[in-house]
Amino acid sequence: MLSARAMAARQLPNMLARRGMASVQDSPLSKKVEMTNWEKGHYIDYQTMYEKLGIVRKRLNRPLTYAEKILYSHLDDPHNQDIERGKSYLKLRPDRVACQDATAQMAILQFMSAGMPAVATPTTVHCDHLIEAQIGGEKDLERAQQINKEVYDFLSTSCAKYDIGFWKPGSGIIHQIVLENYAFPGGLMIGTDSHTPNAGGLGMVAVGVGGADAVDVMANLPWEVKAPKIIGVKLTGKMSGWTAPKDIILKVAGILTVKGGTGAIVEYHGPGAQNISCTGMGTICNMGAEIGATTSLFTFNERMAEYLAATKRAPIGDFARAYQQELKEDEGCEYDELIEIDLNTLEPHINGPFTPDLATPISKFKEAVKTNKWPEELRVGLIGSCTNSSYEDMSRSASIAQDALDHGIKAKAIFTVTPGSEQIRATIERDGQLKTLEEMGGLILANACGPCIGQWDRRDVKKGEPNSIICSYNRNFTGRNDANPATHCFVTSPDIVVAMTLAGTLNFNPLTDKLKDKDGNEFMLKEPTGDGLPANGYDPGRDTYQAPPKERSSVEVAVDPNSDRLQILQPFEPWDGKDATDMPILIKTKGKTTTDHISMAGPWLKYRGHLDNISNNMLIGAINSANGEANKIKNQTTGETDAVPNTARDYKKKGIKWVVVGDWNYGEGSSREHAALEPRHLGGLAIITRSFARIHETNLKKQGLLPLTFSNPDDYDKIQPDDKVDLMCTELAVGKPMTMKVHPADGSKAFDVKLEHTYNQDQIKWFEAGSALNKMAKDAGAR
Repeated sequence: MLSARAMAARQLPNMLARRGMASVQDSPLSKKVEMTNWEKGHYIDYQTMYEKLGIVRKRLNRPLTYAEKILYSHLDDPHNQDIERGKSYLKLRPDRVACQDATAQMAILQFMSAGMPAVATPTTVHCDHLIEAQIGGEKDLERAQQINKEVYDFLSTSCAKYDIGFWKPGSGIIHQIVLENYAFPGGLMIGTDSHTPNAGGLGMVAVGVGGADAVDVMANLPWEVKAPKIIGVKLTGKMSGWTAPKDIILKVAGILTVKGGTGAIVEYHGPGAQNISCTGMGTICNMGAEIGATTSLFTFNERMAEYLAATKRAPIGDFARAYQQELKEDEGCEYDELIEIDLNTLEPHINGPFTPDLATPISKFKEAVKTNKWPEELRVGLIGSCTNSSYEDMSRSASIAQDALDHGIKAKAIFTVTPGSEQIRATIERDGQLKTLEEMGGLILANACGPCIGQWDRRDVKKGEPNSIICSYNRNFTGRNDANPATHCFVTSPDIVVAMTLAGTLNFNPLTDKLKDKDGNEFMLKEPTGDGLPANGYDPGRDTYQAPPKERSSVEVAVDPNSDRLQILQPFEPWDGKDATDMPILIKTKGKTTTDHISMAGPWLKYRGHLDNISNNMLIGAINSANGEANKIKNQTTGETDAVPNTARDYKKKGIKWVVVGDWNYGEGSSREHAALEPRHLGGLAIITRSFARIHETNLKKQGLLPLTFSNPDDYDKIQPDDKVDLMCTELAVGKPMTMKVHPADGSKAFDVKLEHTYNQDQIKWFEAGSALNKMAKDAGAR
């Protein structure tokens, strides 16, 4: 019987001969091709990937999707791993880890607890979340460096200490830096940010995770994820005119909704994909987080190879061509669901407000504005962010701006521009797009997340004043951008943002409507044009990367014990082995309870490294079903009404465990680990909901909390916020429901409710130990 390596060698000559490349004697898959230009000794291992895939192919004996190929080629134990879509828990070995600065603080603090001298998997940290948009890029960056000096010093020194690449403030947004420097076809990466799937634009399975998952991989443990189902999106035709790559995911979001992709990978394929730029594919994958998908990706094509060459990674593109047979779906593979989109007929879409899946084609948008009584005046237009800040995006936007300037008009609404990276900023400055956007009225913000995540010191409207803004971002939950719950945020392509910003109203369709030039003459905007890649190559701009030093033993990690922004973690208490009785319901939340509701961003970001301080924002945005208000709940021991964190602290002080009852898709949104850490820190035992968003459910498990769902979702309605509950924790077992006994506050007879969970045996040990980190430390001590 041939080994997997021998089989690979036998099959490769034909594949290579077709491309006129090297002979099999050169062992093309065992070449040493560096994963990135920023590190040495970290190679793309297509050879091992191919061998593991051969083992799984023999076991499954069926055609595979591209996403499956990547997952199975990264299995920790391909011989014995149970593999069933939607059921099995896969143990995988990712190629890389990436962390943004807000989540990196807690991830590194947890890694420090593991007591290891260096990360075992290539890891980078990116400073993009802590820079507030206020008056402009340079001054905002300078202000952030002063305000966040303590955090940046901690991240800089800890990265140097533990062999982590560090991208300084001003470098750019994590997902753009990854696409430009680290993503590669066929790779597997996890990142502590929900929009990590951006790297799917380069054919990579890149998954947003909580910090605890990242710590596992940094500490050389396999990463565990439920084997996703695969949703196929077949693209045919070619986009033209005002239609942009963003419109594909806006359309898909409308089809699948915010929870339609939960537990699945979305795989884009088909002839239409060949006509989309690599960065355009990244845009589509990035916003896949808004449908709850595990990740999204495109099969390998020449647009990816062109982008790799343009970003000085041509050897990776050549290497991918040698492996390209496994960088696409097998003929005859089956998807759990298949969506087909004809790009010839796709029109621009505008999604929102308040949810990213309310999709409206632009031809019907005026009618929707009128019907829903959305504020017609457009107050602000915002382009950029991790989703849409490529050279192509900026070029197309600048072409529209130039057309307007040629007619003597400028933006009627406030207009902001966020370059995705220093490389993009420097390149569009050199090539003139930046100047054009500024002349149109644009305020150039720092190369950072800014308003997209609530880092926006907005002053043109008062809180509570209804108004409309439109952006090329990805997420538009209530209050996310400016902390104003009355702001109606709409998501669309940069092209449509610029056009509407020129008009100053939501009642403008650039495909059919005219503007007036400086002389009052009517004209129609020209269709946007722009290059996918810069003709003169990318300008790298300022050097913003810190490589870890060769000698790291003498590096001291900067943590002030009196800091209000950084706090060394203390282990959580292990489970006492008993059932929990007479517990109050801290809050029964109603409707959407996103991670923004559970642990707000914005000004709270500065406390991401201090668990006790940031816990003061726990669930302050969640709507209490008892009164329809946020952050106003009843303390069951005193009868007084107080804020959620204050009540939780009072229960904890009295030694009382508590639970939260939640609605559908609880915890959707950002991969915000603090949304799990905070309830654990303040004494919670379980979060009981109709359903969970994937990342949040895993985060809760990692921190020793019980994420449980009603066996019958209607039981949510039977429970009142003032009821007490008993939770039979001793019943926790793989594949078996747990019992919760409800004691109604009105004195009526107690009743039982069955609860489901998705724990496997290893995860149950996390609960027993008090957290996954406790279990890791315990195992390390045992060795």
